[in-house]
Amino acid sequence: MSLPPIVSLIGVTAVLYLGRDVLLPLAIALLLTFALAPIVSALRKMSIPKVLAVVMTVLMAFIVIACFTFLVASQISNLAQNIPTYQANIIEKIHSLRELGTGGGIIERLTGAAERVGQELQAGTQVAEISTQKPLPVEVVSHESPIDILRNIVVPLISPFSTAGLIIVVVVFMLLEREDLRDRFIRLVGHGDLHKTTEALQDAGSRVGRYLLMQLVINTIYAIPITIGLWLLGIPNALLWGGLTLILRFVPYIGPAIGMMMPLLLTLAVSPGWMPLIWTAALFLVMELISGNVLEPWLYGSETGLSSLAIIIAAIFWAWLWGPLGLVLSTPLTVCLVVLGRHVSQFEFLDVLLGNEPVLEPHARVYQRLLAGDPYEAADFAEDYLEDEYLVDFYDAVAMPALALGETDRQRGVMTNEQRVRFASAANTLVQELADLAEDEEEENGNSDELSRDSEASGSEDSEPALPGGEGRRLICTGGRGEIDDAAAAMVAQVLEIQGAEAIVGSHQSFTPVGLAALDLDGVDTMVLAYLNPTSLSQARHAVRRLKRRKAGLRVGLLVPMLPDGRGRNAITEDGAGADFITTTVAETVRRALADESAKPLKALPKRHPVRRRPAPKAVGKKAAPKKPGRRKAQEEAPA
Repeated sequence: MSLPPIVSLIGVTAVLYLGRDVLLPLAIALLLTFALAPIVSALRKMSIPKVLAVVMTVLMAFIVIACFTFLVASQISNLAQNIPTYQANIIEKIHSLRELGTGGGIIERLTGAAERVGQELQAGTQVAEISTQKPLPVEVVSHESPIDILRNIVVPLISPFSTAGLIIVVVVFMLLEREDLRDRFIRLVGHGDLHKTTEALQDAGSRVGRYLLMQLVINTIYAIPITIGLWLLGIPNALLWGGLTLILRFVPYIGPAIGMMMPLLLTLAVSPGWMPLIWTAALFLVMELISGNVLEPWLYGSETGLSSLAIIIAAIFWAWLWGPLGLVLSTPLTVCLVVLGRHVSQFEFLDVLLGNEPVLEPHARVYQRLLAGDPYEAADFAEDYLEDEYLVDFYDAVAMPALALGETDRQRGVMTNEQRVRFASAANTLVQELADLAEDEEEENGNSDELSRDSEASGSEDSEPALPGGEGRRLICTGGRGEIDDAAAAMVAQVLEIQGAEAIVGSHQSFTPVGLAALDLDGVDTMVLAYLNPTSLSQARHAVRRLKRRKAGLRVGLLVPMLPDGRGRNAITEDGAGADFITTTVAETVRRALADESAKPLKALPKRHPVRRRPAPKAVGKKAAPKKPGRRKAQEEAPA
């Protein structure tokens, strides 16, 4: 009997918390193995024996770590010795701040308020001490043996070195037995699907290894200018702050802030004026901008596959479990969980909750926002989409399928009238929000006859044909049956305007007797009707005939995005519906609407043959029952 996922998650969290003394060194060793494995593989390609390659890599890595630790420790010791000499600058800055607040200033008021609060707290404490008589504390002095004294002093000093030695040993054996460990893991969890398990291991190794390597490179590039800049500004212990900045940047979001605050506080204590503090803050801000906008997108990108919120939650979770080291290891450990969820179906919820991949299709995402009445977020998504595509591509690939989902829900009866109106209104607002982008495309089109999707120099045969220009053309786009159809018609009209045509957006209410009489068809040569419901063929046929009777030579086309394939589509197309063209996409609709084609003549309805009916019998009074023939007459009529 399998446990619910929430119970399993609580159990795993409890094991991680209770076994942190053992699991934390193993986690560090595992991550170091991921980071050092590419170096070992590179040395193996140089024909270096495996054992020698592993030993060289591990020794090099831990010598670098030991030298870095010794440098930071010496700088901290030097800083501790010089702290008393900085008191004069701190007192001077406090006096200057008080001078700024003389005459009842803000600082003086805050100081007075703090003093009054302190006095009240002290008075309350004294009253509590008087009212409560506490017993005198008794201290038991025990004579410890030399072994106990040695244990209390030596064990805390040896503990970090023993942990480091354990990590080194585990890393060496993991690198030596890497292939065997991989085979055992495959046999344990994925022997039935070697391809999926191998892909998961490669994905986890490449993501974690590349993350650690690129993060180290970025932090080093970040820390070197910080160290040089602090040294030029005369800030003491510049190597210490550069090294701490390098380490703290492994902690997401809060690490860089902590690394910046400590040098700023020291600058405030060291320098007599305010300019060094301003220059130090400017140095960190400039390096942070360069790192965030240049270095990380170039070297790092989105290799982790984690969302921003997931990184913050992971940092809080692992810091609660394993303290400061858990905070540093939070991102690579969470990457392993996301990879596990991406390749193992039982843990798919981890990829959904923590991953950065979209969990909804683009059209489903837009439909959800429109259904919630939030077209502005849908417009933001459209703007991101339109950075590489044209507006007509967005309408065909995302917007029309979103409207189709809404029409499907309406037909199923799960969408109320209020929701339908709100959805259609949000869709129209989305079209209005994209008007600026449409104007930009129209300017890019340059009022030419054709809008080329690809560069003319490419000459690709697979590229879609360009949309024709529509200068001097006047068209009407309207919905067929409802508000959602009107939104689809508005999208077609916007693309027609990009092509230079004058497109008027109508309403489905135009097909009422009053609306049709008020419809202005002067100068209109083509009219497009949008029907998201493909079962509306009979009404579409009726609307086409009424329009063609209203104006001779008028071209009428039908946009039916949900037109079925196969026999259903052939029936609609071959039946003709009396339309000049029937399309399924916005691009095809625009292309056919702006084509130089003449309108098809209105087909006459087939003549109906009169049906002959028997005259109804005249009923006079009560109908008499037929008489039975007599016996003699029946014998005479009977055959011989």
